[in-house]
Amino acid sequence: MSEFSSTIQNADWKIEKHAPVIEAPDSVKADEFFTISAGLGKAVAHPNTAQHYIAWISIYFLPDGGKFPIQLAHAEFKAHGDSTTDVPGPALTNPSMTASVKLAKSGTLQALAYCNIHGVWQSAKAIRVEG
Repeated sequence: MSEFSSTIQNADWKIEKHAPVIEAPDSVKADEFFTISAGLGKAVAHPNTAQHYIAWISIYFLPDGGKFPIQLAHAEFKAHGDSTTDVPGPALTNPSMTASVKLAKSGTLQALAYCNIHGVWQSAKAIRVEG
């Protein structure tokens, strides 16, 4: 096992606030666009403060039989209590993203999320491509 693979955390999003939730159909039609969403806080809220926040989420696709994942989408969340003055401000970005994609082959969707304090967390969801 490589050093990096041991630093990526896995957990059930229903009990762990850092694990991203992947929302996508279980099956889709080949070469037709569909929506994938990934975010945090669906079951357990992440604090999302100036000191403790999710900086980014990436969505990948690993085709069945493939060796390497393909990055489908990436979102960065820049406002963590930001303000235009010296007083902590009213702007907070919710760590949630949506992408429209199409696939030609079944495989596994993967979401990675980076917490500035607790590192990288991952979730996965199988997706079947029909016809």
